[in-house]
Amino acid sequence: MPEGNAETRQWLATEWAEHFASALEAMAEEKPGVAVEPYTYTRTAEEPGAAPQSMLWWKQEFSVAPGVRCWFGAAAQSWEAIGGRVLKVAGIENEDKEGAHGTYLEILQQSISSVAQSLSGRLETEVTCGAGSEGPPDTESEGGHLARFTLNDVECQIVVVFPEAFLAATESATASRTSEPAALPATETTPALSARSVSMDLLLDVELPVSVSFGRAQLQLKDVLKLTTGSIIELNRSVSEPVEIIVNNCVIARGEVVVVEGNFGVRIRQVISRQERMRTLK
Repeated sequence: MPEGNAETRQWLATEWAEHFASALEAMAEEKPGVAVEPYTYTRTAEEPGAAPQSMLWWKQEFSVAPGVRCWFGAAAQSWEAIGGRVLKVAGIENEDKEGAHGTYLEILQQSISSVAQSLSGRLETEVTCGAGSEGPPDTESEGGHLARFTLNDVECQIVVVFPEAFLAATESATASRTSEPAALPATETTPALSARSVSMDLLLDVELPVSVSFGRAQLQLKDVLKLTTGSIIELNRSVSEPVEIIVNNCVIARGEVVVVEGNFGVRIRQVISRQERMRTLK
């Protein structure tokens, strides 16, 4: 394997593990111990804590290149321990496997979304998560890493596999960026750059209105005048479609409605591209 690919794989695995630990800490109210080490995935070999066929694998695509994907695998004893711990903290004592399964995948997907953001910063271009589903790696053998999370004195292991195609696409994107003309050396204009940085710091404290759109409808004035208590207005969005998160009259993301401690909330599932944001300006 090229040295650059090995470094990229190590960076990706470490970055993901840190994000997963952060998401787990927020939900389990305990900071897990984290250790990441190289690991070679082999379909016919026994995986950490379980045979390959009993592993829970999650396949995730990224927008780095068409068809680029990676995998995350955990034995039942690991994902059940993680999901069960979070449910217990939430006050659900009699958790079942289905609840632990869904909770584990929620934490995993949060960490994967954070990796996409890290890749965006590394490649200096927007990287988004594509389709994701359960399913094992489609290769016989692949390089990867084993992440160990120590939670409540219990060690949970997750295998993360970034295939050569994923690494090659990432390296190619990095090479394309670095091949661009280098920036001019700092001159007397440096103070102006610093001033812009200070201005940006000031803007970070500006409060913006955030709203959630469940849908829209157009009514004739005569129909509006007929509205009374109990009237129902049909919106242009079905119950299965995601809602829109709007910041300062611009749609920036889409998500699903959740309930948090008796209040409505929205779990972000997709951050839309800059081009699409421009089209949604209201």
